[in-house]
Amino acid sequence: MTIAPIGFGGKDFNIAIYIANRPPIDSYPQLNTLHGLATGELTHITANCSNHWRKVFNVYAKFLLALDNTIETDCELFMRRKITRWQDYRDKNLLQSHSREALLFSPPDLANTNAIHIIAGKTYANDLNLNIELTWLDNYFAINKQYNVILSPYLDYRQLSDARIEQLANLVQQCLSR
Repeated sequence: MTIAPIGFGGKDFNIAIYIANRPPIDSYPQLNTLHGLATGELTHITANCSNHWRKVFNVYAKFLLALDNTIETDCELFMRRKITRWQDYRDKNLLQSHSREALLFSPPDLANTNAIHIIAGKTYANDLNLNIELTWLDNYFAINKQYNVILSPYLDYRQLSDARIEQLANLVQQCLSR
């Protein structure tokens, strides 16, 4: 059974991060499709929501830069667009309809083996009840290479520090090289 993605990003995503909550403004709580953010929409969300959303978007952009520095991706996010700072990617490209990433509020579609599925937070992973075996690598990360699923700390500076962002990028590389 295919699960239609609900959240932000491009329809051809190959990296998806799954979180339990949505921005509590505008039509986002009722969103039932994959929505590419328009230019300035991310700024609107961070200006009208808690600091939490700024952290989520910042950590996501930092992860993508670490990922691009770690592997050659189809989309070559930063090299193709000549972007060297995560802030520039966040402000001009993150989760837009042309991007190859998504931030999803729906459960992962494990039949989509073309994407890497990163579940943010142990509690959310337990709530999803995915019925797949995860191999715990340490206190922070678990992986299932068969389904390209990685359980990661939540997108917050304390939980997903710069060192853990690098570790997450390396885990994505392991899934892609299998």
